[in-house]
Amino acid sequence: MAGGYRFLEHSSDIYVEAWGGSLEEAFEQAALAMFDTMTDVRLVEPKVEVQVSAEGSDEQELLYSWLENLLVKYEVEGLLFSRFKVKPILREDGTLKLEGLAWGEPLNLEKHPSKVEIKAVTYHLMEVERRGEGEFRVRVLFDI
Repeated sequence: MAGGYRFLEHSSDIYVEAWGGSLEEAFEQAALAMFDTMTDVRLVEPKVEVQVSAEGSDEQELLYSWLENLLVKYEVEGLLFSRFKVKPILREDGTLKLEGLAWGEPLNLEKHPSKVEIKAVTYHLMEVERRGEGEFRVRVLFDI
């Protein structure tokens, strides 16, 4: 199953559904959707590689942590991303652990058009599900 994402109807925030052939790919697509909400990701060149770690007690907490850590990289370091790679998710001592890479470049307002500012990742309406062999879907709501 090829990964992808789409924007779902919501009255006041940004609601995204992302999917992939693995949970890792669905997480990558959710991250891409988050940055596509903020700017045109086609204009973000993969000039800088950044490592991003996340942990969670379950898949929802792991998704939240992954996206929140990426959002912090944007807010604190001024980095936009357009490409992501999540290594195989591991469970150690009851905790899910994710190691990922993100590629992008510093925000340049002359190059990167501003769309919508994301204030936070939320747990509201969040879903992580396996829909069949090699088919994973996540949904996440971004507070704007």
